[in-house]
Amino acid sequence: MTVLYSELQVAGWTDQYIGLGDVTYTSDNAKAFTLPCHNADPETFFADSDLEIAFAKSLCGSCPMKLACLEGAIDRAEPCGVWGGELIEDGAVIVRKRRPGRPPRQVIAA
Repeated sequence: MTVLYSELQVAGWTDQYIGLGDVTYTSDNAKAFTLPCHNADPETFFADSDLEIAFAKSLCGSCPMKLACLEGAIDRAEPCGVWGGELIEDGAVIVRKRRPGRPPRQVIAA
């Protein structure tokens, strides 16, 4: 999970969102920034191509925060991106992104 600096300035933001402590702290600090989204290029999680989206989803596969990340994205109604291993658009999980332009013509047999 990426937390914006502006979110850190809002009092009580940890009550609404996944807290940094959930992601970055254990008694031996072993979990600190070892999540896939902290070590990968952030643009990967907001890509347009199906290949990059599949790669971003695969990065989330073994993440211990996967479910919490997905629930948080749905609660916040994230506008787009891969969150918790799912593709989100307008706060809802979708199967794949719609491409710009008209859909390909399909011939329907009578």
